[in-house]
Amino acid sequence: MAKLLLKNGRVIDPASGLDRIADVLIEGSVVTGVGSNLEAPGAERFDAGGLVVAPGFIDMHVHLREPGFEHAETIETGARAAAAGGFTSICPMPNSAPVNDNATVTSYIIERAERFACVNVFPIGAITKGSAGEEMAAIGSMKNAGAVAISDDGRPVMNARVMRRAMEFARAFGLPVIDHCEDLHLSAGGDMHEGFESVRLGLRGIPGVSEDVAVARDILLAELTGARFHVAHISSRNSVAMVAFARSRGLPVSAEATPHHLALADSMIPPYDSNFKMRPPLRSAADVESVRRGVADGTIEVVATDHAPHPGSEKMQEFEKCPFGVIGLETALAVALETLVHSGRIGVPRMVELFTTGPARVLGLDRGRLAPGCHADVTIFDPERNWTYDVNRSFSKSRNTPFDGRTFRGGPVATIVNGRFIWRADRT
Repeated sequence: MAKLLLKNGRVIDPASGLDRIADVLIEGSVVTGVGSNLEAPGAERFDAGGLVVAPGFIDMHVHLREPGFEHAETIETGARAAAAGGFTSICPMPNSAPVNDNATVTSYIIERAERFACVNVFPIGAITKGSAGEEMAAIGSMKNAGAVAISDDGRPVMNARVMRRAMEFARAFGLPVIDHCEDLHLSAGGDMHEGFESVRLGLRGIPGVSEDVAVARDILLAELTGARFHVAHISSRNSVAMVAFARSRGLPVSAEATPHHLALADSMIPPYDSNFKMRPPLRSAADVESVRRGVADGTIEVVATDHAPHPGSEKMQEFEKCPFGVIGLETALAVALETLVHSGRIGVPRMVELFTTGPARVLGLDRGRLAPGCHADVTIFDPERNWTYDVNRSFSKSRNTPFDGRTFRGGPVATIVNGRFIWRADRT
């Protein structure tokens, strides 16, 4: 049995409250020891001095584009990008072709991941057939096949009655409901956040209220049904306030923030640069500040990338014509360190929680812990490492990012899945 000994790292395990210099011993695919002065004859040794050794990071919101859109991304390339970002587990949304709305597609994704992915893949199934918002998908059979949540992400469920039924089904099957909260009637035709900047650039606006009314509706339905409800990529200050209110009342409501909504505001968009077009759009500076505060005070439990690859032939068009979405797996940790930790808003342990126990708790995954007996999924990062992101060296098939050429302080150093190194940074 292969052994791996990680020596002298700052071991952080939010689940147990551990934060100290220690060694981690891995035997096979299981963590067998966490403590001081561990020894294991014959083990491969890795000097983690000066580095943080954390449970494997989980990204609960990615788009892998397979099946159907392999020209933009595949399970294999998306998984490699995830590993380079420090992620050991990823959860692909169902908007593939065909849509992941039945056990056959769910099983296909899992089988492809077992063959080609270097990280763990936990699919998210659709709420409705074809994500058309009308008829319930095969929720029970998808769960039996391995789906960990349901969502029609990208095509939000507009019919409140359908969403109520979805929440009732989800509660019965013990699955969380993840919603891309957007009233499509209010946002119709919009390209960026509605405000001063959209007027200045002459672009059609997407008002923050288009998110707010959907969040309010879903919180009320979650209270009615008792379902676990999770707000995907929250971006507006009113939505953050509503989630905080719901949580104060003890409702099973959670939310995630993306790195780009933490780092960027609409005033920072270079004119008509399609790499800054995403949905929800980059909001005002006041909204960005509210999202950051929501992370700091615990209202927002998860950081997730919403990694959304598009090939240059589609993305590099006029701003009004190009698709929404940016990639983000390889820069997520660095952006979180920059905007949350180095800014003094939160400490490193809290940031680790946002990538580990937070998503694991929302999805009910047996991951995100670093203790004897746990899966040997480990993320090692350097909070002080200086590096520059070059998108042309990305493992993703696509290049649509707002962070190309940006120099970061802090980033991933190595990623371990099932006891094996699957990625290491060039630290020279």
